Amino acid sequence: MCGIIGYVGAGDVRDILLGGLRRLEYRGYDSAGLAVLTRRQLKVYKAAGKLSNLETRVPGRVRASLGIGHTRWATHGPASDENAHPHVSADGKIAVVHNGILENGRELRAGLTAAGVAFASDTDTEALAHLIAAESDGALEDRVRRALKHVHGTYGIAVCSASEPDKLVAARNGSPVVVGIGDEVMYVASDVAALAAHTRQVVHLDDGEIVALTPRALHTATLDAEPVNKSATSVDVDLARYDRGGHAHFMRREILDQPEAVARTLSGRLDRRFHTARLDGLNLDARELLDVRRIKLLGCGSAYYAGMTGAQLIEALARVPADAEPAAEFRYRNPVIERDTLYIAVSQSGETLDTLMAVQEIQRRGGRVLGIVNVVGSSIARAVDGGIYIHAGPEVSVASTKAYTCTLTALTLLALHIGRIRDLSPERGRALVEALDALPETLEKALSLETHVQTLASRLAVSANAFYIGRGLGYPIALEGAQKLKEISYVHAEAYPASELKHGPLALITPETPTVVALPGDGLTDKALASIEEVKARHGPVLAVGAMPGPGNAQSVDEYIATPASLPELSPVVLAVPLQLLAYHAALELDRDIDQPRNLAKSVTVE
Repeated sequence: MCGIIGYVGAGDVRDILLGGLRRLEYRGYDSAGLAVLTRRQLKVYKAAGKLSNLETRVPGRVRASLGIGHTRWATHGPASDENAHPHVSADGKIAVVHNGILENGRELRAGLTAAGVAFASDTDTEALAHLIAAESDGALEDRVRRALKHVHGTYGIAVCSASEPDKLVAARNGSPVVVGIGDEVMYVASDVAALAAHTRQVVHLDDGEIVALTPRALHTATLDAEPVNKSATSVDVDLARYDRGGHAHFMRREILDQPEAVARTLSGRLDRRFHTARLDGLNLDARELLDVRRIKLLGCGSAYYAGMTGAQLIEALARVPADAEPAAEFRYRNPVIERDTLYIAVSQSGETLDTLMAVQEIQRRGGRVLGIVNVVGSSIARAVDGGIYIHAGPEVSVASTKAYTCTLTALTLLALHIGRIRDLSPERGRALVEALDALPETLEKALSLETHVQTLASRLAVSANAFYIGRGLGYPIALEGAQKLKEISYVHAEAYPASELKHGPLALITPETPTVVALPGDGLTDKALASIEEVKARHGPVLAVGAMPGPGNAQSVDEYIATPASLPELSPVVLAVPLQLLAYHAALELDRDIDQPRNLAKSVTVE
């Protein structure tokens, strides 16, 4: 969600800030703004809606050596010019941009209002600008540090002051902040994507740290003013991946990129000698994995659904009890942390706050946590004890496609790896390795179904509601398929285990309510066919996706998308492709904002 860009040095501050915000659009936002310091005066430009609205309000040339910018995803107060960031103190001397939520924002506003401060917005962030302004003594970083002592909640902030025209201050607690180091210039952002056009040398702030930036130096300390030595690291960002590449939408490009992306996930990880997976990043040897008695996977949204699939695969292949749980619920139910349980945090961005906080809670109690993430150097990647980078490449569309399938691929590798250490036979291991090796080609065949899928998408586009169902591995496939349709087409869709239809949802089946059935070919096809008959008996139209073996079975449904053959364990990856295309073409027919659907954000860094 919200994006931050900041800059101090010599250069075209307008293009740097707006260009950085453009690179952050993919995170999801509903307003944008920037503040620049010129002739010791702060000038602020803000606009609700798309970044193009802001661009029309900013002069073509801005003479300034310092500025901050922001894309906002509304939490406190609706999307409006007034609520857009940056927020400025009453004296016009302090400007702040903020990602996160101040949990005591209401109390802070009440206290400041009682002291005579007039607020210009509905946001929690504005209180921080007034608190910093009230700290009149010392350097800007000291004033920010003292103001933050009054704050409870999460934040990634960038602050500038008209009184110190060559200094930018940033701080972090629970929301990512990265510093970019240039040639007599410094940058700050919430995502390396905003910096990649200018520098590859970055420093990641950790929670409880604050940094003061001038064009030639950075000074990092804790909120207690203890100096912190930070080392710069090099990041490798392919800027071409932040371009649509001639496609109408990033989502379409990313769907088509899946064979290549999955090949990157698999690269160097298939061990054909021992019919297993090579996962050196786990930092766990075979003896330690033998000691694991339970595996718990944690994630949010599509990452949670991938975790559900991963849990089933781990149980089936490794014979270790495994389950998945929403990360946000996990840490609030006072969970029992066990020494012989392996916890796995799944997050495409590596910055999902609910998942990060769950990781920290597990580690605080002595648990071991692995991560499955896409973004190198992200907060979760740096916090966990080991894990798997999925190497999907940048994913710009808010709705996850290639990161989801790459995550599923990584979880399959993990299940194979643990299984071969425990009870999985060499023969079954060989079959899985061969199927994984062929998976990119299998996905190419799945993509060739697009023309057929496109003709079926119109039925979903004109429906007010849709059901997605599946048995076994088919259930998390159905959950993800329904999520995709909801996210980008706004058609209401619900997913259920096929066995649960008769326990309530069947009451909603009508001739106008299509049911999409996921058929992974995992031995439960006959059970799924029985559920299909229940739907057909209520005159509900049925679209089946997957493997429907047996003579005449395809005639029992209204429409059928036959996916290319693969092992049932890989069906979640293969079936994801036509379900993504189904949602994409339904949204296209409805003329939706496919890459940036309403109310949603790519990286959710608030609770």
